[in-house]
Amino acid sequence: MHEDFAQNLRLLCTYYKSIAEVCRRLNINRPQFNRYLGGQYKPSANTLRRICEFFGVEVHEILLPHGQFERLVQVRPQSSSTPDSTTSQACSHLDQLSRIGSHGLERYLGYYFEYYLSMSTPGKLLRNLVCLESHDGQVVFQRTERMRPHAGEPACHNRYQGIACLLSDRLFLTDYETLNHHEITQTILFPSFRNRISRLTGLKIGVSDNSERMPCCARVVYEYLGQEIRIRKALALCGLYDVDDPAIEQSIRNSVRNDMSVGEMLFRARH
Repeated sequence: MHEDFAQNLRLLCTYYKSIAEVCRRLNINRPQFNRYLGGQYKPSANTLRRICEFFGVEVHEILLPHGQFERLVQVRPQSSSTPDSTTSQACSHLDQLSRIGSHGLERYLGYYFEYYLSMSTPGKLLRNLVCLESHDGQVVFQRTERMRPHAGEPACHNRYQGIACLLSDRLFLTDYETLNHHEITQTILFPSFRNRISRLTGLKIGVSDNSERMPCCARVVYEYLGQEIRIRKALALCGLYDVDDPAIEQSIRNSVRNDMSVGEMLFRARH
């Protein structure tokens, strides 16, 4: 059953180093993918479209008789950059960036509360939990949003993972949303020149997490909590707050205001 599709899929996989790499890049469960390769199951329409887009073939082509599909693949012009070379180039850029940007980041490791005016819920202030840690010579971080859509409903969590770099006295944090993969955000912070880190300020750019998906920029504050915290307690304090809620310090509320002074032509961070 589905033998032509299975043979065609196995042929396409030979252009990659391993089946594991294909599964990882497609974000498909390996046992499920093995069922496609074995001809036991045919993917859903959505999954089939993703597979075809990944390999650069059309849906009707991957369902052709295997002999015909094999000839089609053989006569297709080869891309000037193979999947392996494309991957190695991307990895090379990331490795170089992390290498030149990791020096001096050790003092910033630990947990932070992140504050900024919500992009998806205007008029509310959002408090998130961020953890910066060292891993294999790089400084990576996880950012966790705790949202409660409606009063009385259980809270849901959005998690972002990313990499941190310190370049020419600016701290750059770039992350992506790990559940739906629908957003990349970048945060640029002023570093702390004091012996003890307390707060970092800067700007954050992303898109609103609603149907509008409007690109937005907001002032942001990182409040340092320490290298060891009670994570459950910290997460319980995360979520949406009124902009005048006394539970958030006045100085933080002032720092995340998105006003512009007379004569300012660009939206700028403030110390």
